[in-house]
Amino acid sequence: MLRSPTIASARLAALAIAAALAAAPAAATTNQLNGIRLHDAPDSTRVVLDTRGKADYKVFALDGPDRLVIDLKSARVGRGFRAPKADSRVVKAIRSSYRQRTNYRVVLDLRDAVDTKVFSLQPVRPYGHRLVIDLYPKGGLVQPARPEPVRVPQPPGKRDVVIAVDAGHGGEDPGAIGVGRIYEKRVVLAIAKGVKQNLDAMPGLRGVLIRSGDYYVSLRKRTELARRDGVRADFFVSIHADAFRNSRVRGASVYALSERGASSEMARWLAASENRSDLIGGVGGSVSLDDKDNTVAQVLMDISMGHKRATSIEFGEAVLASLGEATRLHKKRVELAGFAVLKAPDVPAILVETGFLSNPAEARRLATPSHQRRIAQAIAGGIRDYLLRNPPPDSQLASMGHEGVVRYVIKRGDTLAQIAARNRVTLAEIKALNGMGGDRIRAGQILLIPFSRRGGS
Repeated sequence: MLRSPTIASARLAALAIAAALAAAPAAATTNQLNGIRLHDAPDSTRVVLDTRGKADYKVFALDGPDRLVIDLKSARVGRGFRAPKADSRVVKAIRSSYRQRTNYRVVLDLRDAVDTKVFSLQPVRPYGHRLVIDLYPKGGLVQPARPEPVRVPQPPGKRDVVIAVDAGHGGEDPGAIGVGRIYEKRVVLAIAKGVKQNLDAMPGLRGVLIRSGDYYVSLRKRTELARRDGVRADFFVSIHADAFRNSRVRGASVYALSERGASSEMARWLAASENRSDLIGGVGGSVSLDDKDNTVAQVLMDISMGHKRATSIEFGEAVLASLGEATRLHKKRVELAGFAVLKAPDVPAILVETGFLSNPAEARRLATPSHQRRIAQAIAGGIRDYLLRNPPPDSQLASMGHEGVVRYVIKRGDTLAQIAARNRVTLAEIKALNGMGGDRIRAGQILLIPFSRRGGS
């Protein structure tokens, strides 16, 4: 029996509409969980869920034993997804599975009860949508991060000059990514640790790391850590290794905070890039300043910032001169730009770009431990050169000329062996006093020489 073409067409159309209606909700609402990442910070642990779209979620805690449940609504996992093994002071294990066929559940098995802060982040290269869960142990960290060594308070004229050494980026914020997957966050942490090590070997100086591991610290928090009790940094040095759209660009640079505009297009571009770090690293909620809007306070702030800016530029010039002896420079003067991390009103601060990871040759060089050590030694040497010329009045450096140590400015043609012979001291004594690992010196550099055995010159 033949069917009417009209009836057959109507049935086919109805079937097509039914199929479309059945498929539409799934296509419109299904999200995808692509990965889970975990980072320990000194005071918290961060869990990041990478999703294809903005997550529709519910988070709640359970006890007996302690665990945190994250339900992703209308979600599935991407191909090859695996919950990572937990290696955290707070999270013992991560479990995950489908729930009610259309939802996906992630369970964090905890070592103890936690307070949580949960927020979503919009896509920012190199990441897509992220659901961030920060975990704060209620009783403090189960296994506290190793703190910076605390030194016994020193009497006036004996204190160390404190340098806050800030390795840029960290955690889920990799910074620039160079050829061969060279991550800025790893390069600059290695250099920052080397700077601290060199500073600690120099009499009268002490380095304090703002970030000592692979975790993210917000831009504002970095300056707060430098100013906190127990640190009270005299100077702040932020270390980076950025990228630029032109792969031929190379060389190290030093930046201070600009009062108005950037001193070059490169400075403006780099500052804008670095100031996006909180979006990539993930800072929940709105960022606001607590400063009082007061006319007198503003005048005092302007005076403080003006003095700080001038000191920062002079400080940066010493570091730049020292860097020029260890690596190629991009610019031979201190540049100015509006880097957010340099905006503490009372701490002179500079940002050091150690090179460009967008330049293949420079990226490979920055990834080598030997070059990282050379850069670290140069930065520390420049810091020391400046402080020997401008020691804080209440510091050990200021009193060294009266306590068995003399400062000597190296002249063109000097060698370390000649200086040691003229002053009747050994090379080993000069190196130990100055925290030197080799014999390399440069004109204008300042050496400390033991005064008690000093002969002539």
